[in-house]
Amino acid sequence: MQTLNVELGDRSYPIVVGTGAIARADLIAAALPQPRAVIVSNETVAPLHLQSLKAPLAAAGVDTLEVILPDGEEYKDWPTLNRIFDALLAHRCERSTTLIALGGGVIGDMTGFAAACYQRGVPFIQVPTTLLAQVDSSVGGKTAINHPLGKNMIGAFYQPQLVLADTDTLATLPDREFRSGLAEVIKYGLIRDAEFLGWIEQNVDALLARDPEALAHAILRSCRNKAEVVAADERESGERALLNLGHTFGHAIETGCGYGVWLHGEAVAAGTLMAAELSHRLGWIDAATLQRIEALFARCALPVHGPALGVERYLELMAHDKKVQDGKLRLVLLKAAGRAVLSSAVPAGDIGAAIEARCRAD
Repeated sequence: MQTLNVELGDRSYPIVVGTGAIARADLIAAALPQPRAVIVSNETVAPLHLQSLKAPLAAAGVDTLEVILPDGEEYKDWPTLNRIFDALLAHRCERSTTLIALGGGVIGDMTGFAAACYQRGVPFIQVPTTLLAQVDSSVGGKTAINHPLGKNMIGAFYQPQLVLADTDTLATLPDREFRSGLAEVIKYGLIRDAEFLGWIEQNVDALLARDPEALAHAILRSCRNKAEVVAADERESGERALLNLGHTFGHAIETGCGYGVWLHGEAVAAGTLMAAELSHRLGWIDAATLQRIEALFARCALPVHGPALGVERYLELMAHDKKVQDGKLRLVLLKAAGRAVLSSAVPAGDIGAAIEARCRAD
């Protein structure tokens, strides 16, 4: 069990990573204002991990209520979010009742957003059970739901009290979901940690085999990178936007294909190759670097091409991106493997050419 902190003054909180972390009721109970909590999970995760969380809490004297939602990105919407509010109101939950998110990125985002909204803010705790959530979405306080016109466009910055990442839960993760999480791990190496990128390349086989030591290192290194960025720029006014490498293109894929058709990490992988392709066309990275990035994603069996939605459709969807400022699309691009930059001065023709080069019909 290892711990690192997200340093945000009086809103700082620990990230605990290790085997058996889900059963650490003492850590959870210490973060509760009252011995009552609402566990939000989904129909896939709850049968696997709910009792491992609930039983130790009960033994510690914590009363729990469960809200079980349908599983899938397509349910990250207002009607499903209202099911959380319905339960909180029906059981007369107070402002000191803590919400606990048990699941992947969708559950974490929705639970956090519900916590930010209910009675104008109640505490919440993240217990992420997917690799993607453990290395990325559970840390940093971004919460949101999707809209038909854009992914994560309705939400709030709202930090958890605690992130408890149990690496044992990854044993139940389907291969496709696991590989999806690796896309976010690779992202940290590409944007700011060239040494980590090299380590990933050397340890891909161990990661794919879910070697516990390799996984623990990858999760902690990823969380440390994100914690440093969030501490410096909590509300994404500058540096934090770099964490969105590949996401502007990737969100267009998710929205354009229909939520849930492409997993988030799959779309980010294809989007990252679009960003790398564009960086190469601008003369910022050489062909060898582009090939290196493509080879790493390919080794993880992640997409290196996006769906053929058409350049105009991509640009239309990307226009709804949260990084649009003063009507200009700002893209996260690469100056080198390990160094990302934010640019709003890229001609649309170059963007279109990069998209076209990195799309193919299935």
